[in-house]
Amino acid sequence: MKMCCEAMKYHTENHCGVHDDPFECPDRLVLFDEESGRYGLIIHDGGQSYIQIDYCPWCGRRLLPKTK
Repeated sequence: MKMCCEAMKYHTENHCGVHDDPFECPDRLVLFDEESGRYGLIIHDGGQSYIQIDYCPWCGRRLLPKTK
């Protein structure tokens, strides 16, 4: 999948070698929700919550949802 910038590509494609669950990894900031096709900022509070984002936090480009 083509990303808007290198920072977004890094944060959505690189996965931790220690944590299988992105919600458990303190280094994971961005989540791509396969079910909804949306992006979000992970809330590291022990749960599985995230805040949906429509724009890249690094370059500011609009993040379009993936269509099925």
